[in-house]
Amino acid sequence: MDRRAFLACAALVPLSGCLEFLEDSGEDITEPGDVEIVWHDLVRDDPGTDDERVVVWGAVRNVGDRTLSYLEVRATFFDEEGEELETVIENVDADVSSGEEWPFEIEFPRFGEDAAAVTTYELEPATGV
Repeated sequence: MDRRAFLACAALVPLSGCLEFLEDSGEDITEPGDVEIVWHDLVRDDPGTDDERVVVWGAVRNVGDRTLSYLEVRATFFDEEGEELETVIENVDADVSSGEEWPFEIEFPRFGEDAAAVTTYELEPATGV
């Protein structure tokens, strides 16, 4: 078996139980298309120091027809060569009606030189309930 495929499957096994619980509890899992990222920005604190940190701030909008009470937003951070450094999933836990927006903040998990290596990022809504 391909190593990456194996790792991907291994990472999904713990999540499968969570999604199953939500489905069994009567909650509907929303398609990421029901949520739109309306703005985002990468912010650096203390650049050039050992305390340098990188945070992505943004806002998402509920473009679906029902109120959402939970959403995951995934940020993937890349270096100058386009190599993936880290993927972080942040959850937004609030009741948001159709058409409303709410903010999120996703912090790169390392500081200093590691944070300084971040040059770009990608965002995507993962799941919603």
